[in-house]
Amino acid sequence: MTNQAQGRREWRVSGMDCAACTTKVTRAVERLPGVSQVHVALMSERLSLNLEPETTRPEEIEALVRKLGFGIAPKARDALRKKVLAMPQASGPGSAPGSASFQTPRPSMKDACATGCCSPASSHDDDHSHGNASHGHDGHDGHGAASHSHDDPADRGKPWFRTVKGGLVILTGLLLAVAWIFELLTSAETGYWAFMAACLIGVAPVAKRAFEAARMGQPFTIESLMTIAAVGALVIGAAEEAALVVFLFAIGEVLEGVAADKARNGIRALADLVPKTALLERDGRMRDVPADSLEIGQIVVVRPGDRVPADGEIVEGVSGIDESPVTGESVPRSKGPGEPVFAGSINTEAVLRVRVAREPSDNTIARIIRLVEEAEEARAPTERFIDRFSRWYMPAVVAMAALVVIVPPLAFGADWNTWIYRGLALLLIGCPCALVISVPASIASALSSGARRGLLMKGGAVIEAAANIRHVAFDKTGTLTRGRPVVTRVLPAAGVGEAELLAVAAAVEAGSSHPLAQAILRRAKDGGIVPLPSRDARALPGKGVEALVGGALAWVASPRAASEKAGIDGPAIHQASELEAQGMTVVAVFREGKPLGMIAMRDEPREDAAEAIRQLEALGVSAVMLTGDNPRTAAAIAEGLGLDHQAEMMPGDKLAAIREAAATGGVMMIGDGINDAPALKQASVGVAMGSGTGVALETADAAILRDRVTDVPALIRLARVTMGNIRQNVALALGLKAVFLVTSVLGLTGLWIAILADTGATVLVTLNALRLLAYNPESEG
Repeated sequence: MTNQAQGRREWRVSGMDCAACTTKVTRAVERLPGVSQVHVALMSERLSLNLEPETTRPEEIEALVRKLGFGIAPKARDALRKKVLAMPQASGPGSAPGSASFQTPRPSMKDACATGCCSPASSHDDDHSHGNASHGHDGHDGHGAASHSHDDPADRGKPWFRTVKGGLVILTGLLLAVAWIFELLTSAETGYWAFMAACLIGVAPVAKRAFEAARMGQPFTIESLMTIAAVGALVIGAAEEAALVVFLFAIGEVLEGVAADKARNGIRALADLVPKTALLERDGRMRDVPADSLEIGQIVVVRPGDRVPADGEIVEGVSGIDESPVTGESVPRSKGPGEPVFAGSINTEAVLRVRVAREPSDNTIARIIRLVEEAEEARAPTERFIDRFSRWYMPAVVAMAALVVIVPPLAFGADWNTWIYRGLALLLIGCPCALVISVPASIASALSSGARRGLLMKGGAVIEAAANIRHVAFDKTGTLTRGRPVVTRVLPAAGVGEAELLAVAAAVEAGSSHPLAQAILRRAKDGGIVPLPSRDARALPGKGVEALVGGALAWVASPRAASEKAGIDGPAIHQASELEAQGMTVVAVFREGKPLGMIAMRDEPREDAAEAIRQLEALGVSAVMLTGDNPRTAAAIAEGLGLDHQAEMMPGDKLAAIREAAATGGVMMIGDGINDAPALKQASVGVAMGSGTGVALETADAAILRDRVTDVPALIRLARVTMGNIRQNVALALGLKAVFLVTSVLGLTGLWIAILADTGATVLVTLNALRLLAYNPESEG
């Protein structure tokens, strides 16, 4: 990272199993000179920060994180790019900037470790090039096996018992077994010393990390509580139980690491959808090249059964494309020349030649992964509250433990050893691991589950808002309708030919991506009509489009706007009204003071639109269609779908309608991600509808990739089930803590039960969150 003097830096941090781990890293790093805007993402294992020049060196940040017991390596992007460029197959410099973080297969992290609130362990960094050789991490970095090194790539993909963390479980278990044998074969006194040795050996690495955290101003970590509890138990003569607690703690670490890793698997699986190699065609020859070395404009050959290696456009061939890996759409779609294909989709029938349209780092899968990873920054209000709660929760428990130790012996003459023991048990209950992971684990599972089905939400805040939606506002064109209208009638004015009318209309609409404009352009092209030269086209919000055609202004606008500007006569307006009553959209074409005629188009409702409205009603959500189209066309569409509508709406009118609806509950606005941007932003949740377009992924709070209207109620269902899962997790975490706090004070449960309560609650909460991965929001059950 020496090639960058300043700016935003990113690393992969391995070994984090709960949100308290991220807090530990954040608080330690933000104390360094020149460091600001620190963000640590748990599920994507990402540390990002701003670093001022001539202050802290990146190597110091890495060393600090390793002292806390985590693995760290710079994101693989720079090293992988160098590696790709060095390969003979590479296409040239800059071929895949930043692609490594999305295109390289992510290593398994089954031994992901948990320090901070959880534990030490062996875990892994993002790419081999950033493991041992590139940065001098020998897999131990001065910790050794007993100290739980976190960046040993050799542990990747191994079963738990062959990892460093698993090795600690085996070591502490063997020490405990040997101590028991000593006690059986010798005497209780000899056994006591054997248990003491087992405890001290097992707790040593934990104590080391506790010391490092305390030096960084973080005294209340699970390591410090664990160390105090173990040493305290030895002091009062409970050596056997102290050794057992250390062993159970190590087991809990393994379970927490495996559970947290499973929560990340859904996100990692997305990266594996894109093939690692592509069949590049150049100078009539084909050769395999790394997929992340492809450049825009290159031609790749995709054989039947292969995955498409890049976002692109078919230049030759017709085949069925299975887009289910990307959008969740289960039925393959037949595509041919000129049509787009997404990286990760599967070619099912015939050989295709595809022109690369996006760099590997910017393909649809990469953008989805980036969105899911960055979604952690948009934290839910519930998550922020729990973070604030956990900050005073642990110190409060420590204070309570101190009172339990001191008050009964001093005030009532109770036995010191008994109450010290109970106080130590309270310390082990004090870690808020299960509580702080209860929200991010559920959010990550929901984001991953939704992404696999083409439902993208930008973070926990969006999920929480979507769960509270009471009103849904739909745009019409391209949302409730197919978005591909066709010209049904061409009505030239007196003395004007159809060709002239279409030539002017196509000239005004040239370059526009609006569905109505595309319909006019297709009709002109099919008729062999060449649009007139035009320039300076601009949209007139809520009215139409104008442009200079042949040196004079021309318009394609609504009949009402044309009536005001060009003086269209009564019979023409009446004819337009009749067509609109049949569900058609009518536009008038005119020059200054001269009407040229009208064009009628029809855009059919989507097949699932009526079913989507029914499902929304079943969820207790009202629906309304907000459109700039004329009242008659809007009424024809809305009546067929069974929903309310408001027509001839300017962008400001839509804003006002959403504000009005928001007074009685949350509002979700569904649009195409381009038009109605103010309305999308004003709504509680703005949802862009589009098949993986850049706008659909980036404009609004959420995106629906499959162009299915029924995905709107599915999105709400997923959000509501996620919030229910979060409430279950919070209740489970707090409930178990409360029960064992009471039983520990009363002496009903001891140290080993306390540590089981802590790690067990974390595992239970994580496993409960993982249920969301299997949840199907399309089912109404």
